[in-house]
Amino acid sequence: MSRAGAPAARGWRWFSDFRRTRPFPGGLWMAAGGWAVMSLTFAPTAVVVSAGFGGIYGYLLGGGLILFGLCAWFAPRTRHLAGFLGVLFAVASLVASNLGGFLVGMLLGVLGGSMTFGWGPKRDRVSDSDGADPNGAGSGTAGSGAAGSGAAGSDGVEPEGAEAVTADPAGAGAA
Repeated sequence: MSRAGAPAARGWRWFSDFRRTRPFPGGLWMAAGGWAVMSLTFAPTAVVVSAGFGGIYGYLLGGGLILFGLCAWFAPRTRHLAGFLGVLFAVASLVASNLGGFLVGMLLGVLGGSMTFGWGPKRDRVSDSDGADPNGAGSGTAGSGAAGSGAAGSDGVEPEGAEAVTADPAGAGAA
C-alpha cells in the first residue's frame, strides 16, 4: 500500500522543488493574463485577417504574455527580461486589444510581470560555524584581522590613496 503513493510523493516533491527554484507565481499570473487577452479575440481566421492588425494584436500580445510566463518557469535566468517585457505587453494590450482583456488580462499581466521581475533565487544561509563575519567578510581574508582593520573596505582592499595607519604601542613618536 505504501508503494502506491511513492510515485505521487516523488511527483509532488519534484513540483515543490520546481516552484521554489523559479518565479512560479509570476509566470502563472502572466500566462493567465495572456490567456485572458487572447481568449477575447478568438474568432474565425477570415475575420481576424480581414480586421488587419487590430485583430492580430490580441493574439500577438496574449501569446507573448503566455510565452514570457513560460520563459519565467523554464528559464529563470531570463526573469528580468521576461518580467519587463511581460509588463510592457500587458500595458500595450490595454490600447491594442479590447482594453487588455477588459482590464483583467492587463492587470494579471502587470502583476505577473512585476512578480517575475522582482523574484530572486533563495540565497544560502551562512552559519556561524563556517567562520563567517556577520558583515560579510569571511575569516582568513585580508582585512579581517587586526592588522588590516584600519582603512580597509569590506572586501579587505584599501581604498586608493588611503595610507595604512599603524598605532605606536609605546606612545612615542618618531623622535
